[in-house]
Amino acid sequence: MGALERITFDPEVKGGRARIRSTRMTVSLILNLIANGMTQDEILEAYPYLESDDIQAALRYAAWLADESV
Repeated sequence: MGALERITFDPEVKGGRARIRSTRMTVSLILNLIANGMTQDEILEAYPYLESDDIQAALRYAAWLADESV
């Protein structure tokens, strides 16, 4: 999951939820922002400590979790 090294877990931060490394920004928040219509540029403007690669990592992580075999 190379690009996913930006995703970290720590039981002491945000209850261990998936988040962007060195921040308290959870993957679920990024996904909710996108789902509610924010563009990547709008997210980066609202959260200047994030990088474009962070958003891409959140999307890749969600895609990896959603991958299912039937």
